Amino acid sequence: MPPKIPSTTPSGTTSFLRHLPQQTRQYSAPNPQEVPPNKKRFVPSSGNHPVGFLTSSTHVGVKSSPGNASSRFPDLSVIASTQPCSAAAVFTQNRFQAAPVQVDRRMLQATGGRGIRGIVVNTGCANAVTGAGGVQDAEEMARVAGRSLSQTGGTNKEEESCLVMSTGVIGQRLPTGKVLAGIPALVPSLSPSHNGFLATASAITTTDTFPKLATRPPFILPSYPRTPFHLSGMTKGAGMIHPNMATLLGILLTDAPISPAALQPLLKSAVSRSFNRISIDGDTSTNDTLAILANGAAVPKASWHGEVTEGAASAADYAVLEREITALTTELAQLVVRDGEGATKFVTLRVRGASSEDVGHKVASTVSRSPLVKTALYGRDANWGRILCAVGYADGIPEGAIDPAKVSVSFLRRPSQGGGSVEQLRLLRNGEPAGFSEAKASEFLADEDLEILICLHDPQDSSAEVRDEPERQSDVLFWTCDMSHEYGRT
Repeated sequence: MPPKIPSTTPSGTTSFLRHLPQQTRQYSAPNPQEVPPNKKRFVPSSGNHPVGFLTSSTHVGVKSSPGNASSRFPDLSVIASTQPCSAAAVFTQNRFQAAPVQVDRRMLQATGGRGIRGIVVNTGCANAVTGAGGVQDAEEMARVAGRSLSQTGGTNKEEESCLVMSTGVIGQRLPTGKVLAGIPALVPSLSPSHNGFLATASAITTTDTFPKLATRPPFILPSYPRTPFHLSGMTKGAGMIHPNMATLLGILLTDAPISPAALQPLLKSAVSRSFNRISIDGDTSTNDTLAILANGAAVPKASWHGEVTEGAASAADYAVLEREITALTTELAQLVVRDGEGATKFVTLRVRGASSEDVGHKVASTVSRSPLVKTALYGRDANWGRILCAVGYADGIPEGAIDPAKVSVSFLRRPSQGGGSVEQLRLLRNGEPAGFSEAKASEFLADEDLEILICLHDPQDSSAEVRDEPERQSDVLFWTCDMSHEYGRT
């Protein structure tokens, strides 16, 4: 937990902070009635959830909750499939990998990503930096979940294979007695309902201010033209977000038939264009895990003719799945940014004219975590010099990839309901100030959503307006937020 700010300091800094609004975030799942009014539009009232997946959550006492039993925050969840799934996952690149990350890696290697029945998740304790005992706790969580789910059908095995996730405070052991007793109690209440999914999305949160749940419209695979498939996902995260993988926790579910060999590259590709393109504070968590389960349950037995695999035989199906999974992970990743700790703005960085996608990514990533850029955006200061400064010190850029005399920077404003043209405010054109209106810049910066276009080398940009070509396939997108006083209190 963050240290308490002392009541006074000689510098007077703390005296200033005491006059700011008090931090409203709590280290516990948000009550649906307590979601901030400006965030309620991100909480779905319905969804097309995959066939054969069930969820359940409860409070067992991993994290403290105020009030009586009716107001306790859920801190233990199970996401289960009625039949065994193919599974894949991507994990944090932090060297201090939490016990559940280690256990899940070994589980997927041992099973080859087959026969996974579900995921058990606790919040309030990260089970990270807890040594061999923490690994044993995670293994026991998975075993108890597997034994419990074996009683619900599936393969009739004595123990099913389950993944495990934890999030919360680092360096503390789990209260395993409470957790292990709570897992079997969740099985009878497993439900396929949207409300159940939403409750579980809320239960896996910590400092989030709203549950992050999303579904895709039903889609068709060319090899199964008469079968509608479904894809849904939930994630949590609001701080310690600058992943080289995913976010703090993420779970994707689909009823499409996909082999593990195809599922892993599909997930990796989607993450590279979504969760690996967000940043809130530049920190990478010890627990980052994004897993996907595919059970194939939407296909009637009489129509079954195999899984989607890698290779030419499944190329058309693979392309559809890559599009759908990437769209879902992008939506979920953006929800994480919209709930960033200390954030008041959702910022899209669009890098155009980079010599490679890697160069564009490195430039956007550097700008996204610049404290000077983030605080300027919060202060509604159109200080393009801070943006340009971050572009200039980006690491790993090949010699000659950035020519200061050819760089342009603009603010963009897109129509909120679609249609209409994109409004552009040029701040810098070909390395020289564009002479913009400060009043107009203030209008742009007053919006909750802001887009910044950074053109590294674009011969057309000096004359063409963005409204003529607001998006290009080669543009590199990255999502971040500003940083307000509130971040110091989280």
